[in-house]
Amino acid sequence: MSVDIVMPKMGESIMEGTILKWHKKPGDKVEVDETILEISTDKVDTEVPSPEAGIVAEILFKEGDVVEVGKVIARLSGNGGGAVSSEPAAEPKAAEPVSEVKSAPAVKQVEEQVTLSEVPSAGNGRFYSPLVLNIAKKEGIPLSELERIQGTGIEGRVSKKDILNYLNNRTSAHAVQPSAVPSTPSAKTEPPKTAVQEKPVELPKQKIDYNEAGLSVLEFDNVRQKMAEHMIVSKRVSPHVQAIAECDLTNVDKVRLAMKDEFDQKEGFKLTYMPFICEAVVKALKDFPLVNSVIDDSSVPYKAITRNTINLGIAVAMDNGGLIVPVIHNADGMNLIGIARSLNDLAKRARVKKLTLNEIQGGTFSITNFGVFGNDIGIPIINQPQVAILGLGAIKKRPVVIETSEGDFIVPRKTMYLTLSFDHRLVDGALGGNFIMRIAHYINNYQ
Repeated sequence: MSVDIVMPKMGESIMEGTILKWHKKPGDKVEVDETILEISTDKVDTEVPSPEAGIVAEILFKEGDVVEVGKVIARLSGNGGGAVSSEPAAEPKAAEPVSEVKSAPAVKQVEEQVTLSEVPSAGNGRFYSPLVLNIAKKEGIPLSELERIQGTGIEGRVSKKDILNYLNNRTSAHAVQPSAVPSTPSAKTEPPKTAVQEKPVELPKQKIDYNEAGLSVLEFDNVRQKMAEHMIVSKRVSPHVQAIAECDLTNVDKVRLAMKDEFDQKEGFKLTYMPFICEAVVKALKDFPLVNSVIDDSSVPYKAITRNTINLGIAVAMDNGGLIVPVIHNADGMNLIGIARSLNDLAKRARVKKLTLNEIQGGTFSITNFGVFGNDIGIPIINQPQVAILGLGAIKKRPVVIETSEGDFIVPRKTMYLTLSFDHRLVDGALGGNFIMRIAHYINNYQ
């Protein structure tokens, strides 16, 4: 009896994963729930446990291979019998493209009825999913035109979003072309609408001479590559604007020191400034709920969708230099201690890649702390599809002017610079400025 191990589905939008590392080789014994391999997706790196106990009989894909969700990647032999294959199996033949989906007038219906097996083009060797090919056929896009579309998927593959964005830009471009105007226009005739979003300018790719002496090359791992792509998309999508405010943590520090010993003894970890800052952010988001929104820009006019819960994403630096943003779900329902516990738990598991997919999804607002590296001010990039992100500078003793009835005095205070990057499509200067000052207010006057 053999047991198939398949590429797991790590979320509704995840259609493929990359095999990072095999922990077992053919002939190795494996127990139930023992890690058999590590995979990486657009969202998370994770370990895949064995569903059964047995012997690894066959490994079908190599490390580095990109495999569709649901495909068999290895087989176990339940009793340890049978031949053991040490070589990856031959690459499965690609499925033929679906020529027509008669009952699918909408793109969404097409997506539900086709299989995402990848099909090579006849030209430059690029691969296209049947979904992309169906959309191209329906919209009359020839293969030569399809090959010119820049893909944002793995290895530059064209995704559904890429082709739909291309169609939107192409349609908009046609809409503004000069056309014949009737000599006697009807009263109901409306002027053509121009596109709100311009097609992003394609930047030239870097050409590196690898024969140059003294070069040291670091190849991006999957997490760093996805982060790079995500940041590029964010800068293209959102017009970034920043606001900076200084806040005084002297009162926070007094409360923290008063709680310190009892907290350390009871919880088993140190109470930092971060839970206090998160608590202030949650209060400010309740005061300005529009900052806790996402923008639906799939049609014109855009729509702002305000969330009814606050899920705080906290950027965590990985040991390998990467970055991941675990999420404190329902932070608006937690007190200071609850936030501190969640922060500590997520940060520890993030660094050893033990987070679940749910714990890195669904964030409504993000915080990044570059102050831990000694930086006073930084300009963070928005974590899409959110509309703002807060950056925290280093907490330092600085001279501050205190106004009193007896005059002004310069005294040392523990202060920090807050930086808010926000999407100017929704958050204007007044809202962004008031929001960051409200955070500073709650920190300054903490009791």
